[in-house]
Amino acid sequence: MLRWLTQTVAVTALNLRTIPARMSSSAVAIVGIAGVVVVLVSVLSIAAGFNAAMRQSGSPQRALVMRSGADSEMTSGLGGPDVDIIKQAPGMRREGQTPLASAELYVIIDLPKKSTPDSPANVPLRGVEPTVLKVRDEVSVIQGRMLEFGTNEVIVGRGAQAQFMGLSLGADVKSGQNVWRVVGVFEADGGVAETEVWADSRTLQGVYRRGNSYQSVLARLDSTDSLTAFRDWLTANPQLNVMVRREDEYYAGQSQALTRLIQTIGFGIAALMGLGAVFGAILTMYTAVATRAREIATLRALGFNSLSVVVSVLTESLALGALGGLIGGLAAYIAFNGYQTSTMNFQTFSQVAFAFRVTPQLLMLGLAYALLMGLVGGLLPAIRAARLPIPSALREL
Repeated sequence: MLRWLTQTVAVTALNLRTIPARMSSSAVAIVGIAGVVVVLVSVLSIAAGFNAAMRQSGSPQRALVMRSGADSEMTSGLGGPDVDIIKQAPGMRREGQTPLASAELYVIIDLPKKSTPDSPANVPLRGVEPTVLKVRDEVSVIQGRMLEFGTNEVIVGRGAQAQFMGLSLGADVKSGQNVWRVVGVFEADGGVAETEVWADSRTLQGVYRRGNSYQSVLARLDSTDSLTAFRDWLTANPQLNVMVRREDEYYAGQSQALTRLIQTIGFGIAALMGLGAVFGAILTMYTAVATRAREIATLRALGFNSLSVVVSVLTESLALGALGGLIGGLAAYIAFNGYQTSTMNFQTFSQVAFAFRVTPQLLMLGLAYALLMGLVGGLLPAIRAARLPIPSALREL
């Protein structure tokens, strides 16, 4: 065993030392693998960024109340009397006699994207109540001021302002029968709310002729354990037909469909590109074996066993895969991490602004895939190297 290990280390070290001398042929495998890793990591970083934006939007300290059977705020509807009853539920935090809840209205407006001005995008316009900043305590106004309720003033999320035209401070935004004046910009810890425009819900009702109706009520709970009492009281009330979900669970569910779609596309593209990279690695390693046939035969003639040769060739192929994986991961991180964009949330048919996230997990996944490509690409050449006929190879000396 010790003799085999010594032989394997010696042959492997020799192979690795000669890689720089064969860099021109090795570059084919390295570049191919790096390209696959860049594509895989960059596509999956879209899913990671979108998922993070959605998950950061919810809090276990808040509950979302919608009409029973609704799968999103767009398909929900609550009357004003329903909202009054909901605000009486136990388990909701209060300041004095004021329940910390915001009855909200959700509509879509068309705004041109800065990247594609000729293609209007669906941007959420959310009607909120004066308690909204106490309910959503992660939200803070970073430019301008909070809107004045009862007027046509709006505040816009930081992500919306970055992605869509016409949302600068002091600008007028026309939608429906009204013109809204932008008086502030807010942030929400990178959550989906940063893609929204907020207005007074009462004003929004009048503009869109919604009467005394809302689509959801967002309530701040006394504690994370208060959800059960809050939900049981509402669902048992015969005057109501509502469903209650913890806010973070709601947004986690909203992200699943698009995240799965992006991940499926990413792995599919990477699998197809990986085939090309594997063939590149195979050709590279076959070339390396062919140019060192006499050297390998000499080692075999001196008593080095074939398994040591197989391990040495596979190690070289893995080294090329690792190098390609590191280069690809670094390139993906530099090019895409933090890149701001927006995409459609198919649950609400509105845009969500988010940043690509090249996470350590994605970089490790890219490196693991690169090593797999290197392993597969080096397997057949390694077997061929081990089976080289010693007499015919030595006659070439």
